Amino acid sequence: MGDYRKIQVLYEKSHQIKEKALPQNHPELATSYNNIGLAYNNMGDYSKALEFYEKSCKIYEKALPPNHPNLASSYDNIGRVYKNMGDYSKALEFYEKAHQIYEKALPPNHPDLATSYNNIGGVYNNMGDYSKALEFYEKAHKIFENALPPNHPHLAISYGNIGQVYNDMGDYSKALEFNEKAHQIFENALPPNHPHLAFPYNWFGKIYRSMKDYSKALDNFEKCLSIRQKALPDNHPYLALTYSNIGDVHQLMGNYERALAFHQKALNIQENVQCDPTDCATTYINLGETYREIKDYSTALTFYQKGLEIREKKLPKNHPDLAVVYHNMAKLYLSTRKYSMAMKNIQQAVEIAQEKLPSTHPHLLEYRETFEKLRKKI
Repeated sequence: MGDYRKIQVLYEKSHQIKEKALPQNHPELATSYNNIGLAYNNMGDYSKALEFYEKSCKIYEKALPPNHPNLASSYDNIGRVYKNMGDYSKALEFYEKAHQIYEKALPPNHPDLATSYNNIGGVYNNMGDYSKALEFYEKAHKIFENALPPNHPHLAISYGNIGQVYNDMGDYSKALEFNEKAHQIFENALPPNHPHLAFPYNWFGKIYRSMKDYSKALDNFEKCLSIRQKALPDNHPYLALTYSNIGDVHQLMGNYERALAFHQKALNIQENVQCDPTDCATTYINLGETYREIKDYSTALTFYQKGLEIREKKLPKNHPDLAVVYHNMAKLYLSTRKYSMAMKNIQQAVEIAQEKLPSTHPHLLEYRETFEKLRKKI
């Protein structure tokens, strides 16, 4: 963590010198604002990062021709912060602005063009449009394979991204296959405690959780946590995500007290720093599941509703993550014998899953099972 803070202080000192020496619209000042923005972004302070990235972008827009690659990377940076903050439509807008410049300014096999495809794919993935996400990730991957050496970290991230979409689509063996390729490259290319090594462990954790192999999921999330605790500030949104994931696995394993403790750790960060609201929603929903399991139904419902409110506001109306909450609420209403409320929720879950997920997806099968269970009760 100290490294990011030191870098930020150095960038700000260097910026003060440049401010005295250069005219106010000089491109070097823009680069300097950009560097400070990057340091804040790495520390998880997204509103500060956005402030500096926008200052940088204003100068670039005045000082550079409209198709200059520096302007594209400036739009990229702003897009990334909006994505981190959960504003996906804004993120997509800036990523597409950047992409238009890259397409005009760069040869078709340039790695920056691939990174741009990756960025757009990431937003589609967060919006629950998995086929679109896969399409952009594969375009990126093709370029990376042609343009980069086989052990390049960008290639690893590309494998990991594709693996994550397969995980979201319910194809767990494919997800594992791509994530193993990513992990191998990271291990060969990076020193042991590099922050990027947390990514494959996080991805493995998610895949094993989906496969219901909870001890392996926990092992990987804990490895991810150990790296992130060394590399990131105590209140970084990535740490909160990891606590939430660990809490979720403990809940699935029946360790409810541990689950509640980890979810609370996650919320202590998420409710006090600016992070992606949908991450906070996930923690609320995980807490809801934990309280449902211990039969505290009113507390469970409160957390489900908090999470659902955020997801309904932030995500497209047919996003698979909404189906997850509707299904959780249906199970709760089933347990409390409120069958008409349960039916309303399970129907919403099934409708979304039928529209957005492959027909063999485990979630869809699970929702149908709950629907059948409920139908027999009515």
